[in-house]
Parts: sequence; structure tokens; C-alpha cells
Amino acid sequence: MKVVKFGGSSLASGAQLEKVFQIVTADPARKAVVVSAPGKRFSNDTKVTDLLIRCAEHYLQKGAAPELAETVIERYAAIARELDLDISIIERIRSDLFALLNSCKTNPDRYMDAVKASGEDNNAKLIAAYFRRHGVKAEYVNPKEAGLFVTNEPGSAQVLPESYDHLYRLRNREGLIIFPGFFGYTKEHEIVTFSRSGSDITGSILANGLKADLYENFTDVDAVYSVNPSIVPHPKEINELTYREMRELSYAGFSVFHDEALIPAFRAGIPVQIKNTNNPDAKGTRVVSSRDNTNGPVIGIASDTGFCSIYISKYLMNREIGFGRKALHILEEEGLTYEHVPSGIDDITIILRHNQMDSELEQKLVTRLKQELQADEVTVRHNLALIMVVGEAMRHNVGTTARASKALSGAGVNIEMINQGSSEVSMMFGVKEEQEKHAVRALYDEFFAGVLLS
Repeated sequence: MKVVKFGGSSLASGAQLEKVFQIVTADPARKAVVVSAPGKRFSNDTKVTDLLIRCAEHYLQKGAAPELAETVIERYAAIARELDLDISIIERIRSDLFALLNSCKTNPDRYMDAVKASGEDNNAKLIAAYFRRHGVKAEYVNPKEAGLFVTNEPGSAQVLPESYDHLYRLRNREGLIIFPGFFGYTKEHEIVTFSRSGSDITGSILANGLKADLYENFTDVDAVYSVNPSIVPHPKEINELTYREMRELSYAGFSVFHDEALIPAFRAGIPVQIKNTNNPDAKGTRVVSSRDNTNGPVIGIASDTGFCSIYISKYLMNREIGFGRKALHILEEEGLTYEHVPSGIDDITIILRHNQMDSELEQKLVTRLKQELQADEVTVRHNLALIMVVGEAMRHNVGTTARASKALSGAGVNIEMINQGSSEVSMMFGVKEEQEKHAVRALYDEFFAGVLLS
């Protein structure tokens, strides 16, 4: 049995849906199909989810925005016309959407989640109708009906463990299951969404619940690349990598896969195959629990911008019990999350995303850290990029860090900080944002020139 998920670009038009139909029906093992909301049809198009967010904001602020709602409905209607579907499916979508938009708005976060989720929900209804029209037994299944229950955290839901037992019962259903991604229900039967791009998470959860043999994730690229193609033209494709490698790369900026999506599949030991809807014969990339490290120590390089660092120095810090805990507790009290904490004997650096704090909060934080920790120095550095060099084989290769540092030095890139994960699967370099792309190219040339990835 296979669970297959299609992203928004794969479902943006009738022509794309025809490709999806051919892919799904070509393999009888494909039992469950998880769908996103319609994505962009062309570069300057707007995703349906973004239209829904705008629509919900207008309804919350101004009471109504029927013209925006009709814009959303027209996206589905255009697909239905391309596929020659009966108008009744669009009337159902219109009725459901307006009922939702005119529902209770006393809890804006919950209202927004429900409206956002309708993008996937309505697309699943349309896709099920399309499959049935072509004689395929296909059934739209709502997450509440299936028992997909989640925590009450709007926009950041986590699946509840009992959901997997509920989802397993779907194996008994005949025909195809068409399942909307991105959301589940609380125990109080309220809609709550996963984080953005959460349809990947739904696919992984469903694969776990159904005890699938494979989770196929169809997107718009042939494979996961060793580096961002917008930085290095025509980079090497990765045929196989581990869950940990993919998680590190996704966290650090790879956009092919949501960085939380692999966890349910990983826990169940289900391999994940990433493939291209527009080129289904391409081999793609397989994500597995373990692999043979037949290539070099590095499998991929990822980068992301928008970080800042808080440098704290205090003489004999290493002898002070609880210093790190106190520093992080101050961040917690100010509502801040951190990404990394590299440290030395007398200093510690806290890396966080700078969009969490304005200048007023920054000054307050610096003052608190100085006074409450009695620090000798507290300095905030802005406009940092983090570059992650990832590879399971780094644990067994001597000199990988030296090679990376030498490559950056040779390219004239100043390393602001360096940190290696305790798993030894990744190492992180902090550089100025303006040197990000230059640094990534230098590292790619060092580790991938002449290397055939497996």
C-alpha cells in the first residue's frame, strides 16, 4: 500500500489534475491520496490559501468581502470547467465556503484556521468528483470522520497519538481515499491547521496510520538537489538520503519538504519517495532510515537568512552553575525562541530569528541579560545567514570541518560562528547575509566537484 501526496502546483489547473489522475491510476497500490489547495498556475499567480487568508482578514475586519470569496470559488470553477465536471460540485463548494465565512468570529485564530483549511477540504471534494466521473471508485474523507485529532494550537497543531489507530481503519474502505491535507480536529471538533505547507505533514501522518509500505510525495522538481539551484546552477541530484539528513536540510532552508513532515513516517520506518508530477518517470529522491555512504562526507548544503546573534561574555562563566539556564529563561519570559547556542569557556552565543523582536524588545533584552546575569558584555549582531553542511558520513570522515573552513577562507568569507550538532550529521556556519550565496558556492565547489551522489 502507498500513500501519495500532491502539492499545490500539481493541483493548480485541470491539466495538472489530469496528470495526477494518470499517476494515481497507473499503480493500484496507491490507496490514499492527500491533496493540497490549488497552488500557482504561473509565476505571478496567487495560491488559493493566500486568497483565503486575505478573504478571512476582510471578513474579520470589515464584516464581509463577497468579491474575494467569489475569486476563490472561481479558481475551483475554472478547474471544473477544464475537466467538464458537473456544476453541482462548485455549488457545494460555494455553499460550504460562505457558510464558513459567515460563521462565528469571536475567536479570530480559530476562524482563520477554519477558512485556511477550506482550501484543501474543497479541493479534495472536487478531486474525488473528478475521479468518480472517470469511473474510479473514489471517496472524499474528512479528517474528523477519519479521526485525525490534533492539539489545540491554531496554526501549529500536533497530531494526537490515538489518531493513528483511528486512521488505520481506513484500510478497510474500498476504492481510493481522497484526503485533504493541512488540518485536523481538536477533541472539541474544532478545525486546527498544521504549520504552513502542512499537507506534507498530513501525508506523513496518514502513511503512518495506514502502515503504508511507501509514502510518495509529488512536487514540481525531479529530485532533492544537493544545493539550492537558484544559487548553484544545475546542482547534483540526491538519489537517497536519510531522515536526519533531510530534516537538517529542510530546517536550514530546503523548500522541497516541510521540516516537520518526516517525523510520523520516520517513527513508523516508512520510506519516503519524492517525485515530480510533471516528470513521473524521473527517479526522484528516496528518504530512508539508513543508507550506504558511498559518496563523500557531505550530502547537501542549505542556507537561510534572517538571523541575529546575542553574544554574552562573562569571566569564569564555566564555573557558574545555571548560567545558560538563566539566560534562556530570560528569553522564554520575553516570548522568544532560539535556534542554536554555541558556547565557549567564558562566552555563549544565542542564535534566533530577528523578526521576533523590535528595537524596543532588543534593548530590554540586552539590559536584562546584563543586569540579571551580571555579564561583562552583551552584544547583538544582525543580518546573519546560517549555512548548514549536512551528511551522515561526516561522523566517519576526518577533516571535514577543516575543508569547509578552508573553502570559506579561500573565498574571502568571514566565519562569524561555527557549531557542530551533537549528532555529528551537520555543521553550521554563521556568515553575514551579503556573503551567503558566495559562501554556499565555495562549499559546493569544495565538496561536490566531481562527486557522484547516491
